[in-house]
Amino acid sequence: MRLNSIVLGLGLAAVSAFGAVAEEWKIAVTDVEGMERLQLEWGPFKDALETATGDTFAFFPVNSRTAAAEALRGETVDFVISGPAEYVVINTLTNATPLIGLGRPDYHCAIIVRADSGINTPSDLVGRKVAFGDIGSTSNMLCPMQLLADYGIDPVNDIEKIHTSRNIAHEALKSGDIAAIGMNAGTFIGIRSTETELPYGFFKMIARSGDLPNDMIMAGAHVPQDAAMNVRDAILANKAQVIAGITAHEENDKYIGMDLVAIDDSAYDYVRSMYTNAGYPQFDSFIGD
Repeated sequence: MRLNSIVLGLGLAAVSAFGAVAEEWKIAVTDVEGMERLQLEWGPFKDALETATGDTFAFFPVNSRTAAAEALRGETVDFVISGPAEYVVINTLTNATPLIGLGRPDYHCAIIVRADSGINTPSDLVGRKVAFGDIGSTSNMLCPMQLLADYGIDPVNDIEKIHTSRNIAHEALKSGDIAAIGMNAGTFIGIRSTETELPYGFFKMIARSGDLPNDMIMAGAHVPQDAAMNVRDAILANKAQVIAGITAHEENDKYIGMDLVAIDDSAYDYVRSMYTNAGYPQFDSFIGD
């Protein structure tokens, strides 16, 4: 009886010790290429994440959204930081799930026109040239196209759409070469604030979206659910320190004023609607790749 008790005690001690062992994870960021940039821009976040969770996280560099999806599918990376448009495709390809939302303040899009254009509603843009940003961008393409659709305008067939850089689009709108720009509203306000030739009132927004679904930290389908929940809960319990890590580098200034929130897949149904209205209803490939 005593021997059995000793064996049982040793077994429980071993189980307890095993449970206390820190996990080792790999983490990627979809829009940051190269280990040097990862360490510079996201190193403070990794340090805060390790302190919060007690686990070890190693950066896994990826050079594209497709590479991130392949790494998740191959189980060579465990967690990925990505935007909402990328998540919808990655979820379809890998069954990865969102864990933590990186709540960006004022993250929405708008349709901008010249104030003297006579264009007052989105319906006035039918048959006209509208510029959008990077193909596949959530706030510079998919959101403004969805915004047009919300007003009953088919963004594929009812307008003449072009894709160009924000600065070129801004100059084209000033000169009247295009009728409107669909873009990230905060980005437009930043460009407008540096405008020296014209008053703010030269432009006007004729439509604005609601706040967009968050960027997120997603977990690969192969990560055990209880382990993923432990990471989520540790981040939420130490959010001030984790946020400070994210915003430590100026490349992440878009997150200043952010919050960290628990999220689930249904938060991204609006992004799926964006894909559908932009003419990509399968959600199984990255637009522009």
